[in-house]
Parts: sequence; C-alpha cells; structure tokens
Amino acid sequence: MLMDEFVSRPALVSGESCDLHWCLVSSCDLHWCLDEGSYNLRRGARSALALLGSTRARDLSWRDMWALVTIKPGVRTGHTEPSSPSRDVIIPDITHKKASNAHPGGGLREAGRTAVKGRKSDKVARRPSVAVAEQLNSSSDFNSWGHPVVLRAEVPLVAMHESECSWPDTEENRRRMDFCSHIEGYGSVCSCSEPAPLTFTTEPLLNNQVHDVPVTIIASNRPHYLYRCLRSLLASPGINPTLVTVFIDGYYEEPLAVTRLFGLRGIQHTPLGVRNARISQHYKASLTATFNIFPSARYTIILEEDLDVSPDFFSYFSQTLSLLETDPTLYCVSAWNDQGYEHTSGDPALLYRVETMPGLGWMLKRSLYKEELEAKWPTPEKMWDWDMWMRLPEVRKSRECIVPDVSRTYHFGSSGLNMNSYFQDIYFKKHSFNTLRYVEFRDVEQLRAPAYEELLKDLIRHATPLDTRKADPCSEGFVPAPTDIDTITYVLYVEMASKMDFAAWLHLAKCWHIWDLDGRGYHRGVWRLHLNGSPLVVVGSPHSPYSNFQPKNISSFTAAQSGGVGAGAEVSNNEIQKR
Repeated sequence: MLMDEFVSRPALVSGESCDLHWCLVSSCDLHWCLDEGSYNLRRGARSALALLGSTRARDLSWRDMWALVTIKPGVRTGHTEPSSPSRDVIIPDITHKKASNAHPGGGLREAGRTAVKGRKSDKVARRPSVAVAEQLNSSSDFNSWGHPVVLRAEVPLVAMHESECSWPDTEENRRRMDFCSHIEGYGSVCSCSEPAPLTFTTEPLLNNQVHDVPVTIIASNRPHYLYRCLRSLLASPGINPTLVTVFIDGYYEEPLAVTRLFGLRGIQHTPLGVRNARISQHYKASLTATFNIFPSARYTIILEEDLDVSPDFFSYFSQTLSLLETDPTLYCVSAWNDQGYEHTSGDPALLYRVETMPGLGWMLKRSLYKEELEAKWPTPEKMWDWDMWMRLPEVRKSRECIVPDVSRTYHFGSSGLNMNSYFQDIYFKKHSFNTLRYVEFRDVEQLRAPAYEELLKDLIRHATPLDTRKADPCSEGFVPAPTDIDTITYVLYVEMASKMDFAAWLHLAKCWHIWDLDGRGYHRGVWRLHLNGSPLVVVGSPHSPYSNFQPKNISSFTAAQSGGVGAGAEVSNNEIQKR
C-alpha cells in the first residue's frame, strides 16, 4: 500500500504568481499551485478535473484551499469501489485533442493506427469514477485564504509489468514505450487501446524544390507546444524527417523526449544571455549549427515551436524558392502575413512583396547568414529582439520578403517571454490559415523586383478609388462586397508624409482589427489586403510613388478625419463576427 499525505496551505507571500509545480513520487504525480490558481482555471480545466472524479472543482473560487487524490485514467490498480467490490470499472482515457482555430487538418491522411495487442480481458479493473479523497475549504473573504486542507489517502499499487501496455514490438512503439514510461499529459500517445500515430502517410510533393532544405525548429521549455508543432509539420506533404533538427535552449528533458518520440534529431545547448538576449543567442546558435550539420545546404526553413504549418507548407516554399535564389532584392520568404486576418485575406494563391521581415515560418539563404548576419549578430549583453534587429534598415538594406495573402503558419502559443493569452487573442487568434492541400500560386514570376512594380501600377491604375468624405472607412460596408458577376479591386489613399508616417494607417488598422502596434506589411507605402471580400489597396500619399495615380477629386484620409475609432471599431467587430 502506498500512503501519501497532501497538505494545502496558503502562499507565504500575498499576490505571488501562480506556478504549477510537480514531482514524481513512486507512481504518484504531485501537483500544487501557489496563490492564486482559480483565476485562470477555465471551464475546460474544471471539466477535466470533474472527469478525474472531482465533485468540488466547479466550485473553486478565489483563494480557496482544495486538494484531490485520484487515480488517473487508464491506470490499473487493485482498487475497486467500496460499494461494489467485485465490479470492474471502465474509465476511458482523456484525450487532449489538438487545438484548432476553426481550420481542419487539411485532409491529411494519418498512417493507420498501430495495431495493439489486447489485454487479457477487454474489461479490466480501472480507476473508479469517484476520487479517492477530496476536500475544499472556501475563503471567507477576498483578502483571506481558506483554512488549510489535509488529506490522507491509501492508493494500492500493482506490479509494473501489469500496468504497462502490450504494444507490438516496433521501432515506433519502442520510442512510445520509452516516452510513456516517464512522461504523461499527451492525450492518447500513451493509450493502450488506441495510441495516437507517430508517423504519417502523406502524398509526395511533385517537383519538390525544397527536398534538400533542412528545417530548423527553435524550441525552449514548452514541450506541449513542440508536440503540436511537430505533429503538424510531419503531416505536411514534402517533409523529410531526416532534415529536421529541434534546437532546445537549455538542458530540458521533456522537449528532448518529445523530439525523440517522433524519431527526430534534438540538440540542446547552454543558454547565453537573459530574456530577449537569450532568445537572440538561441537563434544564432541554432542557425550556425544548422549550416554546420548540413554544409551543402543553401537554405534553411525556420520554425518556432508554437506554430502550426499548413498542408501546403513545403509546396509554398517549393514554388517560391527560385525567387529567393535569383532575385538579389529579396531578403527572405515568409509563410506569415502580418495583415492576413480572417476578415482581411481570402486568396490562397496570391503573393505579395513587403519591406518588413515577418518571420513566423521563413526561409533564409545560407549566403545571407554566413556573409552578413552571423558576424554582425547582436552579442549576449545586448537586450535586442533578433527579429527587430533583422528589420533595421542598415541590416535589411532595402531588401524585401515574399509573403502569402493567406498565411501558411498559425501562431497558437499563448505563453512566452513576449506573449500572453490576451495578446494572443487580440493579435493572433483570428489570423487566417490555409487548409488546402495544394495551391498553385499565380503570377510568381511577377514577384521579381521590376515586374512587381509594373503589376502594382496596373493594379492601382485600374482600381476603383474610395472617397472617405462620403463614408467613414471604419464603418461596415465601406468597401463594397464583390458581386456574382465581378470582383472589383478598390484603392484607398491615406495621408503619409514620409516613410515612417504611419498615423493614418494605424488609425485604420485599429478600427479594422488588424496589427496596429507599428507599421508592417507594406511595399513602398502600399498595403494590400481584402475587406468585405473585395481586394483593397491602401496607398500612402504623397510618400508612395503610386500616389501619382490619385485622382484630383479624391482626398487622402487622415487620422484626424474620423470622429473616433470606438464606434467604427464596434461595427468592424460585427463584420468580423459575420465572416
């Protein structure tokens, strides 16, 4: 018999942030949270605790004291319910399904589920549907904690060989067994009856131009993010797992275990610097190591651990690699469109040139890194963001990046040095994400520098101007919707006195609910997006050379022209919800 005592007491310091700590004691996981846990305990978490047998989790509130001893789903013990000692209890595994932003998985075919040798009986003794022990002491007022909770519980154990799954002896299942022997919390990965597949069958990518391009994954100590990222990546047609390397910033066990679970290469290194500088040094070390591991590689594709990739992720880079290879005015190819939200993008076959470097899934040329960036990279004592540094004019040198109208990555991470759940919800959650398996991009050759200028001239010359004196651009329906007969491109002129004058643009960005913290995603003072389903070109006048096409009877929109962002933003929100 295993005897453990669980004691719940208030934190010693009022206002201390809540951290989840855990340790492994024999076969028990011990979790505790310091002041204050209920604040972020959402409905899904409370429901999961209820499935674990809790009857009080739904009642938890501010600074209550609570403890629960339960047997996790799928664990075999000799424990039976006191009221029915001879009755077997079947408790299904709780599966944490991959989070989604309303986009399907692109129809990718997963490999057939691993055949699992059944147990001696289809009905085995499992955890009862009630907790072994539970107690809740509520706080009396806002400034007080509940009284300490003390639980004493006896949990019977079984022999190790009786608790292990009987998976077939395959290379994949040996990796699974090694992982599941010391790590939990990954849904059905460790299910005895229906284990989640770790390999995927995808269609071959025809004319794959990136078959020999290594993939650099930047990771830290966010193993569940890494798990989701790797499942998404390995399901994308064109993937070559032997070219994938996960670089872990620090000697963390679980991210490395997740990497090895999928049979991938994982490399840990000693962190340098702190906060932003540490991330910057992690990037540099990872990029240098990538080109050292693959000395013949001329490019690398860079991903962060909190990104999903689209089904045509490698197809996108395959179709655009020739641009980066032959056009010296290009800096990178990125899978991310800073202005590509669900209500501002809609053409998966459309590409743009932008002066800013978006990151978030991008392809880097070896020669650029080795001949320019590596030697000049910020040193550990400089608290610089690596991406902001790469956007500096003296580093970028007027070069541009290729981006899609509809992003090929989706940012799902809500925790990190520069990220929280609020920021994720406001600026990333509603980004568009392509779910089509194969898209042939239009006018790829016209993305080269001279040709793109001609393309824009022709586009703006024939676009229908919008008059902001007749309607507020923040109002619903300001841009007419396309008809069944034709889709019209519209052009809106906004005040932009100089290269860094983004006042009018940021005013519109705020009421359109897109990125409004700085000026991004433009080309020579021009932004391209979709509103109300119609293509829209926003031209900064008089800075942009394309303002020459502005009719004399059409004035430029100014930040002071609108009566206020609030009302317009509310209408725009309604439009977003409709779409």
